[in-house]
Amino acid sequence: MKKLVVLSGAGISAESGVSTFRDNGGLWDNYRIEDVATPEAWRKNQELVLDFYNQRRKQALNVSPNAAHLALAELEKDYDVTIITQNVDNLHERAGSSRVIHLHGELFKVRSTKNADLVYDLDGWELKTGDLCELGSQLRPHIVWFGEGVPLMDEAIDITAGADIFLVIGTSLAVYPAAGLVHYVDAGKPIYIVDPARPDIILKPNMTFIQEKATIGITLFTKELEKLE
Repeated sequence: MKKLVVLSGAGISAESGVSTFRDNGGLWDNYRIEDVATPEAWRKNQELVLDFYNQRRKQALNVSPNAAHLALAELEKDYDVTIITQNVDNLHERAGSSRVIHLHGELFKVRSTKNADLVYDLDGWELKTGDLCELGSQLRPHIVWFGEGVPLMDEAIDITAGADIFLVIGTSLAVYPAAGLVHYVDAGKPIYIVDPARPDIILKPNMTFIQEKATIGITLFTKELEKLE
């Protein structure tokens, strides 16, 4: 089986109703990123940060995978698919994708503030002050905040370097270091970019742009795959 590596971003989840940073009237409009998504915010106002992610979980529980999520899961029948996602929701998994790497963390997991290797599944949507890990320290969202390192980046680079086909879907390739993954694709391998906005990146001869939203673009991408067979 050919290795299909997918980099997905906020655009694919937005079609399921998940708010993004850029949504007007969305969840993020009521908060400054600096106040809820940085280590400094956690130290300054833990209750606000906990409430913000609790609200995000409540929202995520009320949405479902869309046609693009489902199509990516369906591709596992014919390809060795790994999804590298910038999204923290679990919509890829709920759609049936079996190999998903969350570069920016996972909304429905929490971790120890004393030992980052102690990660737990969260039962439900609410994480409260006083919820402790086995070491007795407060649990925090298992999210890579602005200013923190991306622990799974090296793994993502290795997977990308081994791709036979690389698909970017639902991201404008503006957020680094994830956006830099396109530069690790072997020069002879095709790259497909599905997004309504054409990204501002250095063009390569192996790139094909599909300027559509994810649910439409994924259908056009599968037709492109047929041409490669």
